[in-house]
Amino acid sequence: MIGNLSPRERTIVLAGGGVLLVVLAWLFVIAPLRDRSREAADLVPERERALTRRMDLLARRNLNATDLDAANARVERLSARLLTAAAPAVAASELQKLVKDMAAEATTEIRSERILPPEERGELLEIPVEIAVSGEIRQLVDLLNRVEGSQKLLTVKDLRVRVVNVSQPRELLATLTVSGFILPSKAKA
Repeated sequence: MIGNLSPRERTIVLAGGGVLLVVLAWLFVIAPLRDRSREAADLVPERERALTRRMDLLARRNLNATDLDAANARVERLSARLLTAAAPAVAASELQKLVKDMAAEATTEIRSERILPPEERGELLEIPVEIAVSGEIRQLVDLLNRVEGSQKLLTVKDLRVRVVNVSQPRELLATLTVSGFILPSKAKA
């Protein structure tokens, strides 16, 4: 079919085919490559920032591991100050025994004791025990010092003091609410 065309017409058809070939190459090869190159160039700064962050993390890996070990050691050390967390009732019984022993060491007389319902305090479960003791002011101060200096984490939540006999104000009656703490997850386990 091209053989029937004049040399001038052949040149025009070949030139048109060449232009068509150049346009198709531009649309389907060069333009997509150029667009991908621009997108990749736009991603370079973000990838550099991500690489820098990862390099920083790798550089701090030993420091982070040391911090984690220190935090775990601190958690273990502080967990030792919590009550035995078998169940809230067991923890309350342990707390009651601790407070009774402290009261006996302080030579105060135990008048009454009562286990109060546990309360949630963030990630800890607070186990309160109310105990009424009588004694002289020095004995009560000694008891409070023993509660404060206990190896277990104990707090005095409430303290009420009154004189037993107004005519002889030597003996006082103190009602203390002492609280210990357990981890609820250990209590459920």
